[in-house]
Amino acid sequence: MSVELKVPHVGESIHEVTIGEWLKAVGQPVRRDEPVVALETDKASMEVPAPASGTLIELLKQPGDTAQVGDVIARIEEGEPAAAVEPAPAAPRLEAEAEAESAGKRTATLSVVAAPGPEPATQPVGRAAPGRRVMPAARRLLDEHGLRPQDITPTGPGQRLLKEDVLRHLEQAAAPPAPALAPRLAPAAPAAAAFAPPPAPRAPVGAREEEVVPMTPLRRRIAERLVQSQAEAASLTTFNEIDMSAVFALRAQYKAPFQEKYGVKLGFMSFFVKAAIEALKAQPALNAEIRGDAIVYKHYYDIGVAIGGGRGLVVPVLRNAERMSFAEVELAIGDFAARAQQNRLKLEELQGGTFTISNGGVYGSLLSTPIINPPQVGILGMHNIQDRPMAVDGQVVIRPMMYVALTYDHRIVDGRESVTFLRRIKACIEDPSRILLEI
Repeated sequence: MSVELKVPHVGESIHEVTIGEWLKAVGQPVRRDEPVVALETDKASMEVPAPASGTLIELLKQPGDTAQVGDVIARIEEGEPAAAVEPAPAAPRLEAEAEAESAGKRTATLSVVAAPGPEPATQPVGRAAPGRRVMPAARRLLDEHGLRPQDITPTGPGQRLLKEDVLRHLEQAAAPPAPALAPRLAPAAPAAAAFAPPPAPRAPVGAREEEVVPMTPLRRRIAERLVQSQAEAASLTTFNEIDMSAVFALRAQYKAPFQEKYGVKLGFMSFFVKAAIEALKAQPALNAEIRGDAIVYKHYYDIGVAIGGGRGLVVPVLRNAERMSFAEVELAIGDFAARAQQNRLKLEELQGGTFTISNGGVYGSLLSTPIINPPQVGILGMHNIQDRPMAVDGQVVIRPMMYVALTYDHRIVDGRESVTFLRRIKACIEDPSRILLEI
């Protein structure tokens, strides 16, 4: 008897999924509760287990197809699977053919891209003669007027052709003809060049290919949320800078014993999560949300941490982060990051959250304005740490500095509260003992 494999209910407001990867091929044995297919939703990926033991006999949907909740996507012939059952011979052959075809396309594409274009018959317009260097502004004028560098006398140091040289040449070419007393001095060739029609635009050389790739459900959801945030919230961003010297010193002092005891490195994110909680306690409006005409203040701290996943940015949530230790925060974030790369985050781990922290510094960002994740009303942006000269006690010293940004919803958060929030973050990071003493 065959058993149907259906798309399960995957969460509120989710009615459509995309077939990701089939983990079993037709003809292969499957056991009850063994993952058979990976589905992609607009929030996360999930694996669907087999409802019964048996043999996979039919696939009704292929990778990339969409399906509704409740749709039948495969059939399993029920029965205890035999250990010696081999996959149907058609599946490996099709996979090999597809791989060969894909390799052929890649080779063809590389051949097209690598094929050299036709060699120009003459020297291109604007290219400098040997031993002569054309400055960028001069090159633009040469291209605009169809002139050649070798027709103009350079006056810059080291035979550099300057913008002034080209302008002088154009003025001389456009000047009226010389008097009849000295007809031989009239430069006929430059005058003709000045009134010559502009050169025809050069045809593009090389391959000009385009690739159309449908947006994944996760990417579509990210786009919808960002547009929603920009349309509904009165977003405003304020900035500050933080001296990271104290955190650097603590990490250097306790890095080895911390990792030996907990099996994880002591990073920066745990400091900022703890500092954000202290700042949220002092400014509760940033830990609230708007529901209709009411403001809901939350007395728990579910901190979302933005992570670049395998298919886009995801924000898993640290539940009750105020109860977590530094080690628990670091372990949780490390686990989120590893599973995000594998698209293994659970849907419930991405829902909710009262405040978000985003660290663009890991990608080298110096300064940015993060976008609020609705219905939250605030997001903290961390950035790259750079050594910069700072004035400290009348002395100029080099300190590791980080810019931080707070984007907030001005409908319920005022400028005073946002600035005070960032000052609290700054105080806790520059003096981490404040976090433990809660002062």
